[in-house]
Amino acid sequence: MHMHKFEKIWLIFGVASLIVFLSVLGVSAFHQGHHPSSWSNIIDPEQVDETKPFDEPGLKKVEGKEWDYELVFVASAFLYAPSEVQIPLGSTVKIIATTKDVIHGFQIPGSNVNMMLEPGYIVEYITTLNQPGEFLVLCNEYCGVGHHMMTSKIEVVES
Repeated sequence: MHMHKFEKIWLIFGVASLIVFLSVLGVSAFHQGHHPSSWSNIIDPEQVDETKPFDEPGLKKVEGKEWDYELVFVASAFLYAPSEVQIPLGSTVKIIATTKDVIHGFQIPGSNVNMMLEPGYIVEYITTLNQPGEFLVLCNEYCGVGHHMMTSKIEVVES
């Protein structure tokens, strides 16, 4: 097969650029200590309902930690448990969430909370809720025909 001189130059340039890019990315990842998420936060998706703290989803006050409350969510086919929760204004909350079936999203619009829930993994996020009002929890990963109805409500109230 005959290739024109300029085609060969562009082909060599493209492959060389790709090799340089991937090499820089790999070296910087190892040098800066980047690594995949830890496997320490795993759960058997079939045993979620029997595993603490997911056996009792909801808000729990904690003592002696850097956060005031733990909010445990379980996502499953088109619903979140709990469906509604009240949190005192100004509280620091550790959100702990997982899913029993498929990939779901967990987003609170108007805040910096945005997580992906995957079966078999536990996701944690610490945030402070400084705005009073009602906030929807939305699934932002398409999970099936009932996806549009998958919501929960967090109400931030003055205590």
